[in-house]
Amino acid sequence: MTLVILGCALPQYEVWWPFFVVLFYVLAPIPTIIARRYTEDPASSSNPCLELAIFITIGFVVSSFALPIVLARAPDENPVIHWGACYLTLAGNVIVYLTLVGFFVTFEQDDVDYNMW
Repeated sequence: MTLVILGCALPQYEVWWPFFVVLFYVLAPIPTIIARRYTEDPASSSNPCLELAIFITIGFVVSSFALPIVLARAPDENPVIHWGACYLTLAGNVIVYLTLVGFFVTFEQDDVDYNMW
């Protein structure tokens, strides 16, 4: 989040359009959380509900990477955002989504016994 805010608030950028990726941060994990909540057997090899949720989640992730690039490549002489803001937003995206992946991997392992001794 710090990188996204820096990409918006630094004096040379001063445009808050890249902050819209925060909406994708909020929306991205929701389909997967809902699908995992309503699956009967999470260990099965094929679950259409979970696969659709992962597809929708990937759409949100790709959109959050595409939005700053599209805003920086505006055809006018003055693009909507500068490339520096785009790079800061993309770096923030990588960190946020790696954190979300770590969250899902950590809390997916519910049946691990930590008191093995």
